[in-house]
Amino acid sequence: MEFLPREIEAYAEAHTESESDLLRHVSRETHAKIMRPRMLSGHAQGRLLALFSRLIRPRRILEIGTYTGYSALCLCEGLADDGLLITLDRNEELETFTRSIFAKSEFASRIDFRIGEALGIIATLDETFDLVFIDADKVNYRAYYDLIVEKMKPGGLILADNVLWSGKVADPSAHKRDKETPALLAFNEYVRNDPRVKCLLLPIRDGIMIAQVL
Repeated sequence: MEFLPREIEAYAEAHTESESDLLRHVSRETHAKIMRPRMLSGHAQGRLLALFSRLIRPRRILEIGTYTGYSALCLCEGLADDGLLITLDRNEELETFTRSIFAKSEFASRIDFRIGEALGIIATLDETFDLVFIDADKVNYRAYYDLIVEKMKPGGLILADNVLWSGKVADPSAHKRDKETPALLAFNEYVRNDPRVKCLLLPIRDGIMIAQVL
C-alpha cells in the first residue's frame, strides 16, 4: 500500500492534523496485540475520514468493518449532536478489545457496535444514512453498496476503502491471483457507471472510492 516515497508520506503526515491521544493508543495497541495491523486506517486516512464527517455533520453513519475501532472514532468526530454511528463486524474475537476502546471515547454513547454478518444486518436497518464507510470483505463490496445506496440521504457520501488493492487493480498480471482483485475491478467499474452517484477514486493510502448520492 506504499505508493508514495516514504519521505514524502512522512512529510505529508507531519503537516497533517495530529491524532488524538486515544487514536494513538488504538494504533499502538493494535500493532502490539492484534493480527494484521495494516488493516488499521492510520493517521492520514483517519484524518480524511474525520474531515469528511466534520464537513457533513451526519446524523447517521454506517461503517461496515469495525476492526479495532480506529476509523469509527474518526468518523464520529463530525457527528451531529443527536447523531449515531452504527458499526458492523463479524469478528467475534475482536469484540472485547474493540468495545474497550469505544468505552474510553467521548462518543461511547453514540456508537452502536454490532457483531454479525453485515449483509443480513444492513437489510434490517430502517435508517437513512448521511455517510457510509465500507471496509470489509472485498468480494461483497458491490452487495454492500447496492444495499446501502437506496438508504442514503441525497448528497450523502459512500466511501469504500482498499479499492486499489496494493496496486493490483492496475496490474493485469495480478488480476487472476486472488478473488479480491477481480471483485474490486468490477466494483470500481460499477460505481463509475452508476447514474445514481458522482464518484472520485482518491489514491490515498490503498485507495478510497468516494461516491456522492444524487
